[in-house]
Amino acid sequence: MKPKIKTGLDLFEKKWPGQLKGARAGLIVHPASVNRKLEHAAYLFQKSRKVELKAIFGPQHGILGETQDNMVEWKSFKDKGTGLPVYSLYSKTRKPEPSMLKDIDVLVIDMQDVGSRYYTFIWTMELCMQACSELGISVVILDRPNPIGGKLTDGPVLDADHSSFVGLCPLTIRHGMTIGEIGSYLKSEFNPALDLHIIKMESWKREMLFDETGLPWVMPSPNMPTLDTALVYPGMCLLEGTNLSEGRGTTRPFEIFGAPFIAPEILIKRLDRFKLPGVVFRPLNFEPTFQKHAGKLCGGAQIHVTNRGRFKAFKTGTAILKAVYDLYPRKFKWNMPPYEYEQKKKPIDILAGTDRFRKDIESGKSLNQMEQWWDEQRLGFNKKVRKKYLIY
Repeated sequence: MKPKIKTGLDLFEKKWPGQLKGARAGLIVHPASVNRKLEHAAYLFQKSRKVELKAIFGPQHGILGETQDNMVEWKSFKDKGTGLPVYSLYSKTRKPEPSMLKDIDVLVIDMQDVGSRYYTFIWTMELCMQACSELGISVVILDRPNPIGGKLTDGPVLDADHSSFVGLCPLTIRHGMTIGEIGSYLKSEFNPALDLHIIKMESWKREMLFDETGLPWVMPSPNMPTLDTALVYPGMCLLEGTNLSEGRGTTRPFEIFGAPFIAPEILIKRLDRFKLPGVVFRPLNFEPTFQKHAGKLCGGAQIHVTNRGRFKAFKTGTAILKAVYDLYPRKFKWNMPPYEYEQKKKPIDILAGTDRFRKDIESGKSLNQMEQWWDEQRLGFNKKVRKKYLIY
């Protein structure tokens, strides 16, 4: 029998801070902002007597999850059902403007993160925290599980010189934290004046993956259809910085990858040399319906995770880039900016959080040599920073 995990949204009526009772509230949500019964946070807050809901905000992919492709902005609108303004925070405005917050005493954040530093929802949260701190507005985070667990971490720590909307503050790629824990970190280290409240979960354990929580999975974004997607994402999102398809335009985004110039069997043989733990690659041909190589036959592979506890997503993604770079040096390319509002730095550099990663691949450094330096960074960050903010 699965444990009965309760999220912050499940508990907000019972655990709402007393000093904020009756406050005028803004709510930042997306399609996965639901309780155990699949009731949406906007509906629950509108009928609640704890607060007066005044405005709704939404992150990348839209409050309705309507913007399918990556880097597609959406516009603010007035919700016909509630009459409330709905503000886009994935447009020319990513940090809420004072005019959006003028009737608000508290901003409530309820977004399902997926456990990877590149996923922009946590950086929308950081920009909201900045805006609220400047205006003396309180923030309440309704905590949710990290779907890929709270124990394992992976990948390098963001270098401040490479901060962007896929990483505004130092964090490992697979961070192993809940959105509430990240919020606690961002407040203490970068927004100390903020009045922050976290409504913690009940019964969640760090080793749990999402399918062990008993909670319903709702896609937090259109290309995050399953837990399997979230598991591989900390490595496979790196492909967004290249001319390789990361599987957008297929029914298994991030699990499927390739390009028209790749011979699947040759690639698999090269990948097998790395002896990567907890993963098997199956040779595959596919034709994306949109995004990179749309309508073209691509050769590549599908990732099959065989052992979740041993699988290293970031190392696996790195191995794929190294293999294709070495096999097809004339056809493989790093994409050029712009990417996620960065106009100058290469997308791969802001994704990795450093240019060392790309330069190591270009200079032929071994996978184990690369893992050694990012593991040193990861362990140092975990020891000095991350452990201070773990709630569970």
